[in-house]
Amino acid sequence: MTEDRRKALSLGRKMGAVVGAIVFVVFGIVPGFYFGSYATVVLLTHLFGGPIEPSILVRMVIVIGTLLGLFCVAAVSIVVGAVLGTTLAYVVDAVTTAARPKAKEAESTVYK
Repeated sequence: MTEDRRKALSLGRKMGAVVGAIVFVVFGIVPGFYFGSYATVVLLTHLFGGPIEPSILVRMVIVIGTLLGLFCVAAVSIVVGAVLGTTLAYVVDAVTTAARPKAKEAESTVYK
């Protein structure tokens, strides 16, 4: 792998991760809160076998579940963005390499 291709793939990966983070900030925070807290409440309901009491321990577990949901949504957004950025950089590099004219082989300077 050439140095130019390596730089292009690295740049694409970084740009994709930044775009994934931006997408998470715009579209992922609310679903992360919602699914993290809802999943925690459902899990606690199943563990306790019925409705849960709003005690300090239950509230702490719900906060931890909400933060875990946010973290998972953020991780998925950033990783998917990085993978898509790397794929796009690879495709662009392949197209530009194929479209680039081939350098003629150096002709010998031997005169006949």
